[in-house]
Amino acid sequence: MKDSITGQYIALKGIHEGAWRQLTSRYNLISAIRLLIALGFIVGLYDYFKADRAPSLWIALFLAALFLIFIKIHDKIGWNRKVKKTLIGINEDELLYLSHTAIPFEDGADKINPTHAYAYDLDFFGKNSLFQHLNRTATWIGKTKLADLLLSLLPNAAIQNNQVAIKELAAKIDWRQEVLALGKLINDNRETYEKLMFWAESRIKEMAWIWVLAAYLSPVILTGVLIGFISTRQGVWGNAAVALFLLNLGVLIALNKQIRSEIVSLDKVSEIIRMYGLIIEKIEQENFESEQLNALKNKLKDDTGFASAQIKKLSELFSALDGIQNGFAAIVFNGFFLYHAHILRALIRWKKFHATQIPVWLAVIGEFETLNSLANFSYNNPTFTFPELNDRFGITFRDLGHPLIPEAKRVCNTVDFNTQPFIILTGSNMSGKSTFLRTLGINMVLAGTGAPVCASYANLHPLKVLVSMRLSDSLSDSESYFFAEVKRLKGIMDVLESEICFVLLDEILRGTNSDDKRSGTLGVIKKIVQKKAIGAIATHDLEVCLIAADYPDALTNQCFEVEIIDNELAFDYQLRPGICRNKSATFLMKKMEII
Repeated sequence: MKDSITGQYIALKGIHEGAWRQLTSRYNLISAIRLLIALGFIVGLYDYFKADRAPSLWIALFLAALFLIFIKIHDKIGWNRKVKKTLIGINEDELLYLSHTAIPFEDGADKINPTHAYAYDLDFFGKNSLFQHLNRTATWIGKTKLADLLLSLLPNAAIQNNQVAIKELAAKIDWRQEVLALGKLINDNRETYEKLMFWAESRIKEMAWIWVLAAYLSPVILTGVLIGFISTRQGVWGNAAVALFLLNLGVLIALNKQIRSEIVSLDKVSEIIRMYGLIIEKIEQENFESEQLNALKNKLKDDTGFASAQIKKLSELFSALDGIQNGFAAIVFNGFFLYHAHILRALIRWKKFHATQIPVWLAVIGEFETLNSLANFSYNNPTFTFPELNDRFGITFRDLGHPLIPEAKRVCNTVDFNTQPFIILTGSNMSGKSTFLRTLGINMVLAGTGAPVCASYANLHPLKVLVSMRLSDSLSDSESYFFAEVKRLKGIMDVLESEICFVLLDEILRGTNSDDKRSGTLGVIKKIVQKKAIGAIATHDLEVCLIAADYPDALTNQCFEVEIIDNELAFDYQLRPGICRNKSATFLMKKMEII
């Protein structure tokens, strides 16, 4: 199955490489033609001025117009060439990923939060994290939306809607990659996004009516004066034209502060906004079947039309406004037409009618990037299953495995929490207890987002996941490891007061003596049973397992065993009923002549 997925990426890479080579040939050909046209233009002008031949001037003017046309063609080919190059890179990244050579995707390390209920313990962010394996976003809002989804639990109806949307998008590999390619061409970051949001939410400062009047009236009067001067050649008309030209520049100076405030707040952002518009246009043009995807798409249209057209207009306005920094052009265009006054007024009007929609439009981009990431995860793992959902606190996984472990090395287990909802898990070091707990946690969270899980079958009630597996001393807060763990356990118990959750605990209370640890662990288990929590606790203390006899309807003992074969430890990572009996630590220490 994986071979067919790899083959698909190889095929797509080959298609895009062929298209890139064709575009490169056309790009180079157009470059050569442009050079010949430029030389022809120079020769025509030279001949006109040297020999005073009028046809040479007309030829030169025609070639100048043709040169401008070829610039447009050249730019369009260059853009398509850049997109194809990006698509080649996207498929190369997927091939590297599937071959386990590298994980060439952003890891979300900035989202690491040791105090979160499960993200830090389950390695959700950072190198080789769940986020890095899933992440196929390119915009800052996309990364944020994906991280937020992994840190939350959706209602059952929303999970089911996401499942349908992810299944549909998984099949749209070409469209998904095209959206990702456009996103990768954006030099997007948190600062740019926040600047745009600040601009959208800031107060609208209208142009004073006197400047609006001047912007329309002065260029008209100046045009009339210039016509008078051309017709009569009288100096009074010329002097009036100069005075009006300078008056227009005075108006520009009066508006300069307001114009520059818009430029400063969103410096060089017009290209990024244009890219947002292209992504939105891809969404608008695609036909979807799922309710979730169409609901997102409908947010991109209102009474004024499509969002992509408005975003394109905004990009053009910012680009035009930024042109004021070109001194000579600014003087000429504003002296005659008060060009930037009109651009400023158009930008103010745009902001007045559309600025409140910017967060909505960009959120749609983020939502689609998030769903595309999960769809890519589903596409890359066709054997994974979408869980059936229930509201009876039932949880069953058949052939459950860790989704980030390569399939060839992954060992799967079947686990059922319906009869006895809490597992006391034993096993020697390296036998697979912690990996199994992480397997449970990651798949429960994936199920709560609408993503497929690493199992052949799953039927579950999505629950809030609470974990205590990995803690560290907090020197800045003057906390020991033990106190940090106690605080985490207190937080878990507080949440269990109000709702049933899925709880995973790994060898708790390691910072105290064995008797204290045992009594504390037993107390925690009793409280968990009382609160009807579902999940598992891993322990090395076999006496803790005896408590299962006191709660036969709530607790079950299960274990991972180790065998000694040919004087070597052998782990099969298979979950078994009962209590672990083998002692690998003593064997290993004897073998290494420690004892």
